[in-house]
Amino acid sequence: MMKKHLYNTKISKINWFIKRFGFMEIIKKPIRKLFGPFIITFLPRKKFILNNKQYKLFYHNYNIAWANERCVEIPIILGFIKDNNGKILEVGNVLSHYFNADWDILDKFEKKSGVINEDANQFNPKSKYDLIISISTFEHIGFDDELRNKQKIINTFNNLKNNCLNKKGKIIITSPIGYNPEMDSAILNNQFKFNEQIFIKRRGLLDWKQIPKEEALASKYNEPFPYGNCVFIGVYNSN
Repeated sequence: MMKKHLYNTKISKINWFIKRFGFMEIIKKPIRKLFGPFIITFLPRKKFILNNKQYKLFYHNYNIAWANERCVEIPIILGFIKDNNGKILEVGNVLSHYFNADWDILDKFEKKSGVINEDANQFNPKSKYDLIISISTFEHIGFDDELRNKQKIINTFNNLKNNCLNKKGKIIITSPIGYNPEMDSAILNNQFKFNEQIFIKRRGLLDWKQIPKEEALASKYNEPFPYGNCVFIGVYNSN
């Protein structure tokens, strides 16, 4: 019975992957991972500009970060971490796969030492945070759950604002445009009440440019390049 359950779980994950990323990505992703360390050594150390600040593209073979939106999301978030002197919470365990993370990490599903396995929708810490960061996590909330919940994205964000963030604290989230229509709608109507909405789009293999909101929200996921072709960066400052 247990073997049948594991088999069904594996098939379910494959079907989910095909639905989200396309059938060909099942073939292409393992190839990218296999040859990633070799490819990375030959990639030019390109840079990009966001709000007049220069960043270096980030290359890493874990989760093929050199071939997807992680190459811009990670340096952007690291910039905010560098500018922060207070207590940090990361929602969704991402950065610890690349660096030694000396901050709190909240991830409902990923079982790992040092990771708090609680739902961000209900998380209520004993002490609040000065900076809350999240990389490509919010688009999955309520969307990739077994039971769909359109309101859970907003509810989760409001919980972080109201119960987890210090006064004069900051929340920064990144999310690919086009993955979750409900997330895109929330961004369009600024249901999160961000103080700043920033968008950066992939123009070429290693070419990313900041673009206006109208152009960003017309972008498609996984087209023409694999995975996120346009990334949203939301900045919220508490009073």
